[in-house]
Amino acid sequence: MFKVLVSDPISDMGIQQLMDASDVVVEKKTGLSEDELVGIIGEYDGLLVRSQTKVTEKIMEAGKNLKVIGRAGVGVDNINLEAATKRGIVVINAPDGNTITTCEHAFAMMMALARHIPQAYAKTIQGTWDRKFLGVELRNKTLGVLGMGRIGSEVAKRAKAFGMEILGYDPFLTEERAEKLGITLASVDDIVRNADFMTIHTPLTPETKHMISRPQFEVMKKDMRIINCARGGVVDEMALVEAIDQGIVAGAAFDVFEKEPPEADHPFLNNPKIIVTPHLGASTIEAQENVAIDVSEQVLHILRNEPFKNAVNMPPVAPSVMNKLQPYFELGEKIGAFAAQLNEVAVSEIHVDYAGDLAEVDTQPLTRYIMKGVLSRHFGNDVNIVNSMHLAKARDVNVVVSQASATKGFTNLISVSLKTQDGAERRIAGTLLNGYGARVVQIDKFPVDIAPEGHLIFISHNDKPGIIGSVGTLLGKNEVNIASMQVGRKIVGGEAIMVLTVDKETPKEVLDELTKLAEINKAQQLVFE
Repeated sequence: MFKVLVSDPISDMGIQQLMDASDVVVEKKTGLSEDELVGIIGEYDGLLVRSQTKVTEKIMEAGKNLKVIGRAGVGVDNINLEAATKRGIVVINAPDGNTITTCEHAFAMMMALARHIPQAYAKTIQGTWDRKFLGVELRNKTLGVLGMGRIGSEVAKRAKAFGMEILGYDPFLTEERAEKLGITLASVDDIVRNADFMTIHTPLTPETKHMISRPQFEVMKKDMRIINCARGGVVDEMALVEAIDQGIVAGAAFDVFEKEPPEADHPFLNNPKIIVTPHLGASTIEAQENVAIDVSEQVLHILRNEPFKNAVNMPPVAPSVMNKLQPYFELGEKIGAFAAQLNEVAVSEIHVDYAGDLAEVDTQPLTRYIMKGVLSRHFGNDVNIVNSMHLAKARDVNVVVSQASATKGFTNLISVSLKTQDGAERRIAGTLLNGYGARVVQIDKFPVDIAPEGHLIFISHNDKPGIIGSVGTLLGKNEVNIASMQVGRKIVGGEAIMVLTVDKETPKEVLDELTKLAEINKAQQLVFE
């Protein structure tokens, strides 16, 4: 018999299949302190939580029989993933359980924004019969959806039913998938300039933080209405208030804030053109039950040693395979991140090629690290080594893995190629060198020797005399210190690349200046944490 502890309030309906299982005993003990949990967790095989219980390393150390921790929800911030992975405890969540409820909340916010419903309600119950609230129809309006994952796609479906035209942006959205969804593939700039409504459905990452800020508001279509039920920080809150005051934005509806709860004097809270709710996107009876049902099902599979999904830490791997692959995990993730940062077009296919000793083992865990590196630029902490393949598949990105014994002079070689929807391809190859660690040894067709760490500047240029000098002079003038430099070319006077290691982040305006130099085609910054 397996024993499962439910330490947070979860309805019996949500965990009914666990309670009905003949080989499982479920006990509900909520409101326990860390020490109280430590005192009893040793007798349980599974732990089911929501957000109240903080599952610490101390608790897991005491959980000698613990095989699985289930989080009835999406985020796992309250669970120490590193400690769980180290002890072989599988952590699972329910990433799909709140898709529809968040989608519907976003749509409700859009409707409320279009028709001034909260403002009209407030006046009416105060005794003022004010019929001057002039709204707009959704029909024949253009909706821009930033983020075409599960939730964004569901919003697009419903918007089409209202007669709206949909512009969709997602770094992994291809023309083919956009056509399947019946929407128009667009850039952020396209949406900002042409949409009547804009709804946010992207994770918060360094790439997406303040994705919509002053530069976007300066070119935005007048009377835009903005909805954010995703993450606070994707829209620059102060810049949005300014845009509303200037008459650029007609109104906004936000379920999320950069800091939650917001301060009492937050300008959103007393602006008549902004509707706010306290992060209610997942707050429906159905969603709360669905996430519990999903997690309960997976907990049962894990306890019975059956196939399972939605793990957020590393699945079990044979020790012999793990010992072989583990030194390459960091290399693989960095190669993936390197390729993703160089690429600027939606990816339709990813090729991973293993050569040398790596061709003799099951490289699936390593492929997951590579995919995490590729996807983390756009998904941040929302992607991990278990869900990376799922996220790629959900966006119709084909992943092809091949193995070969020949290594072109290296003991082991990992190559990652990103094929984009416009037919272009970026290829990065890397290896481990004794005493030097992870090295990138090829960028596209150019041989190089680069440590993928810190801050790099990648420059594509024409091979002409004086290029290196002009680059060094410009960076020196802007107090950007060069630590090392690598150059690559195939023929004299032809295409060439330059990769500089610098001491700190290079301002965007400096990169723009570099791009304007004679014979330079592109200057990009690459960052490795």
